[in-house]
Amino acid sequence: MKLIYQKSLSKSKYITGLQCLKLLWESANDSVNMPEVSPATQHTFDQGHQVGELAKLLYPEGISLQTENFSQNLKDTREALLVRLPLFEAGFLTNRLYSRVDILNPAGADEWDIIEVKSTTEVKEEHFYDIAFQRLCCQLSGLKVRDCYLMHLNKDYIKSGEIDSAGLFVTENLTDKLAEYTCDLEANISAMLDTMDSETCPEATIGKHCDSPYPCPLKDDCWLDLPEHNIFTLYYGNKICPELQQMGILEISQIPAGIKLNAKQQIQKDCVTSATPYVKSAEITSFLNKLEYPLHYLDFETFATAVPIYDGTRPYQNIPFQFSLHIQDSIDSGVKHYSYLAEDKGDPRPGFLAELKKDIGLKGSILVYYESFEKTRLKELSVAFPEYSEWINSILERIKDLIVPFKDFSYYHPKQKGSTSLKYVMPALAQISYDNLEIAEGQTASLKFMESVFGNLTREEIQKIRIDLEVYCGQDTGGMVEIVKKLREFLS
Repeated sequence: MKLIYQKSLSKSKYITGLQCLKLLWESANDSVNMPEVSPATQHTFDQGHQVGELAKLLYPEGISLQTENFSQNLKDTREALLVRLPLFEAGFLTNRLYSRVDILNPAGADEWDIIEVKSTTEVKEEHFYDIAFQRLCCQLSGLKVRDCYLMHLNKDYIKSGEIDSAGLFVTENLTDKLAEYTCDLEANISAMLDTMDSETCPEATIGKHCDSPYPCPLKDDCWLDLPEHNIFTLYYGNKICPELQQMGILEISQIPAGIKLNAKQQIQKDCVTSATPYVKSAEITSFLNKLEYPLHYLDFETFATAVPIYDGTRPYQNIPFQFSLHIQDSIDSGVKHYSYLAEDKGDPRPGFLAELKKDIGLKGSILVYYESFEKTRLKELSVAFPEYSEWINSILERIKDLIVPFKDFSYYHPKQKGSTSLKYVMPALAQISYDNLEIAEGQTASLKFMESVFGNLTREEIQKIRIDLEVYCGQDTGGMVEIVKKLREFLS
């Protein structure tokens, strides 16, 4: 591989370098071998582009500069600055530092305001670093910068008819808060340029930064040689992991007795060491005794978009489009399965509610996994469709949370690897795996559903997605049936 020297450091690469210098080097020098962008990441990019286009509507006199040709963008920016109108995607390159500004707005006689547009509903720490870098690029290019703003989505905006860009966005002035993010700016830039120019890739230092502020595409490679029960799977172990790393300890079973673990972490360590599960029969018995038959095992699937699609909804509001429901009349009876899956791009909530009300019984516990999710969705539906509110309130009173015996560590299996999520508990306890499913987790389910109703797919492709969605959601509730069965077997 031949390195190309004197590469520019863009604002996106600057944020990458703050997260991991290895990732920066790979993206600058070996980009062709970088993993492909995941569907989830691509969806985030697409959402950001849509939000950016809506933000431009707030500046009707603005000039859009083409971005396809790097050199042309720089030339067009120099010419457009003379016009003193809002500029979209103005580019600046000085001293190997490059940045494009989402919105550059004229201020006063000869100054400019930087307006960064984000598809989030709040200001995040990485946004300060982003804007601080942009401001430096502009200033080094001779631009007089007055204020720096972040324009983000208004979490309280409710769609009614056409999208109202003025109501959709909130703009916050971050100028006075940038000082602490600029004190190390030049030192960071120097280190990153040296890294990009180096002939060798720096060694990776693994840790929680591998997922913050963004999931690293190199994580699987960097974490490949870790032991199965490594310290990063320790239950809520973020605080203790750096200390263990410094001691050279990567395996949970090797954590010295002198290291203070909380009660749940100690259970996890003991289970890893003994290779056996931990069971507190009394607590499991107490939980199971609170369940009333007929049992209803219920799971929702939802999708969310940055810009709301349906009237009465907010940015990133979860829209239920599918449910799976297994009903068991008695402890010894079989189960009946009911399901709903929306078919088109129309609002799926009315059909979802009508079908759920028809299928769910009037008595018996409703068992979900992580109740706050389903309860929150039901409460949102109650507000949006008040004709269902009385029935929904009766449903809420019957909900029981299957996560309780696992979150309390009344049951823990070493195969859970520190997680109490259904995707780890089900394989560990009920030996039901998601590995061979076409859709194996909720985010993929959401993206596939949106692709099937909003994309340009063939009838066969749509039907394939619908089958995969039914299998996935059905396994969640069917697996919950098996989990309860297994818990009862432990007690007997």
